[in-house]
Amino acid sequence: MRNLKIVLAYDGFDFRGWQVQPDQPTIQGTLAECIERVTGEKVLPQGSGRTDAGVHALAQVTSCAIASPIPVNNLVKALNDVLPAAIRILEIQEVAPDFHARASATAKTYRYRIFRGDICPPFLARYVYHHPFPLSEDALFLASDRVVGKHDFTSFASVDPERAAKDGEVNNVRTIFSSAWHLGEEELVYTVRGSGFLHHMVRNLVGTFLLVGKGTLSPNDITRILKACSRSAAGPTAPAHGLFLVKVEY
Repeated sequence: MRNLKIVLAYDGFDFRGWQVQPDQPTIQGTLAECIERVTGEKVLPQGSGRTDAGVHALAQVTSCAIASPIPVNNLVKALNDVLPAAIRILEIQEVAPDFHARASATAKTYRYRIFRGDICPPFLARYVYHHPFPLSEDALFLASDRVVGKHDFTSFASVDPERAAKDGEVNNVRTIFSSAWHLGEEELVYTVRGSGFLHHMVRNLVGTFLLVGKGTLSPNDITRILKACSRSAAGPTAPAHGLFLVKVEY
């Protein structure tokens, strides 16, 4: 058996997220089907995390063990030949038997894109959140810095009963290494790098930061919300299609 590390990119707009679901198009399910077509083996690739329905990835990482002797470069070509155009294998490496895409990860980076122009171009609409309304960019920049460090992010975690039942006692403490907004010509882009992320955490952070930008909250309210450890203290969940998994580190 060979343990493979597979790096892939995908447009998640038309998929029901990463995790395989009955009678629903998912990234994990589609990849598993294509691996079986190419190698004849039934596997369930394990991702670095479960991206939600509509979320995209520039470099998601998954791992699985296969017996097939197909060289990795040939396997990349063969899988891309049978995968839908919305999913592309970027790289495959043979790795140590104990490597696991999720358990071995040390950091992840996510990016959230907000289009600020009055009219969102149709070829961008599925990759950005269109928000042309007034925002205080200075307040947004100040607010993003408040989450850097080690915190309990319960206030920014959507409840996932399935995960809670599977994982037992939930630990919502995570470390954020960097958190910042950047202003482009027509886009506001939020980039966050951390040790790990909770269900909907990045989208909930963005939704709350936008309340700061609107003046509903102040940058200092972010600290109060963190300490509250209550989802009801934070803002709404930003739409999925503006979010990208950018990088997974090991």
